[in-house]
Amino acid sequence: MARFELKLPRMGESIAEATITNWLKQVGDKIEADEAVLEVATDKVDSEVPSEVSGVLVEQLFSKNDLVEVGQTIAIIETEGEDAGNEEKEEEVAPEIIAEITKVMNPEILETKENQLVPSITNSGSAKFFSPLVKNIAAAEGIDMAELEQIPGTGSEGRVTKNDILSYVESRKSKVESVELLSQPIIQNPNSDIQQSKTAVSVNGGDEIVEMDRMRKLIAGYMLSSQQTSAHVYSFIEVDVTNVVKWREKHKNEFEKREGEKLTFTPIFMEAVAKALKDYPGINISVDGDYVIKRKNINLGMAAALPNGNLIVPVIKNADQLNLVGMAKAVNDLGNRAKLGKLKPDETKGGTYTVTNVGSFGSVFGTPIINQPEVGILALGAIRKVPAVIETPEGDFIGIRQKMFLTHGYDHRIVDGALGGMFVKRVAEYLEGFDITRTI
Repeated sequence: MARFELKLPRMGESIAEATITNWLKQVGDKIEADEAVLEVATDKVDSEVPSEVSGVLVEQLFSKNDLVEVGQTIAIIETEGEDAGNEEKEEEVAPEIIAEITKVMNPEILETKENQLVPSITNSGSAKFFSPLVKNIAAAEGIDMAELEQIPGTGSEGRVTKNDILSYVESRKSKVESVELLSQPIIQNPNSDIQQSKTAVSVNGGDEIVEMDRMRKLIAGYMLSSQQTSAHVYSFIEVDVTNVVKWREKHKNEFEKREGEKLTFTPIFMEAVAKALKDYPGINISVDGDYVIKRKNINLGMAAALPNGNLIVPVIKNADQLNLVGMAKAVNDLGNRAKLGKLKPDETKGGTYTVTNVGSFGSVFGTPIINQPEVGILALGAIRKVPAVIETPEGDFIGIRQKMFLTHGYDHRIVDGALGGMFVKRVAEYLEGFDITRTI
């Protein structure tokens, strides 16, 4: 009999870790090659991890809700035949681990370690298991094996996770004697050195207490972090989309019959946003500390509400290179697969600007929170028939027009009001100047 190590596979260039959400196979179960063994989640996307071999599951190295790095062994499968060649050996530092270390190390360490491989400490003399990522962070911070063994672990069987060692490093720098202090129920005001006690919530007998699901916890963390990171300001503009409404009404049946796709307003709006981003590349950027990253590609995030009320943002890559047919197909494909939970991890990564349609729920306008590390987000309000002043050579008169509000939220740390206002005005100009004689 041979033992095969099932490792967490790479699920995209930008994916470094995943959370185990469900074990589909239990210890003792038989597994066929390519059969799913467990389910994992990367941010908001769920995926299955199949087995590469046939055999019997003899060991689960992690439990549900544990965080696992890419390339880490998550289960042992016993197979027929010769040894699978997974003898224990000194682990090499994988490229994705180096990238993760680069993200979590502080600037001072990066300057001293530039162009050098961080030497990993080994498990020699230790009965505890430490992942390559944890060992390399420890080595970079000057933490030896004896000190590493003293760090309380929250992972499976008390293993030290990335978050455990990063918390320990922070407390170590702040000369906090115990890592347990980090888990006390306190709220740190980012603008003050004063720590305030967490406000108690009273509960009576008629109240129901329900724990947030994993995705809602992630969303809550992202929203709070974005508010604390970016200086949110908003510009509002009302847009006459009468021509857009008339054109879509005229062509939607023909489009669906020919392309097999529904023609919604979303691809028309996304097309206008992509054009405006090309005109104002200062919005198509990201902020990393004191540095501005000018994005070459225009990748539009499309916020979508899931049936359970949670939110996900699939990304249309190179949106400026798509015609309206291509945009409609991309919008429909990503939207449909988002609702079915069939998105791939990379399809929610790499966005450079996000659009959210608050009008689909009847809202006239909204003030959305920026999707980090982007610097802008556009909210599309509901399209309404309203009385409006129409200017003609013969004079002004009142008529019924189809109008909507656009709300541009942007990061005032890097985007000034003039740029933020000009950008949303340009989107409005593209929509109001929509060619009603346009062919598909």
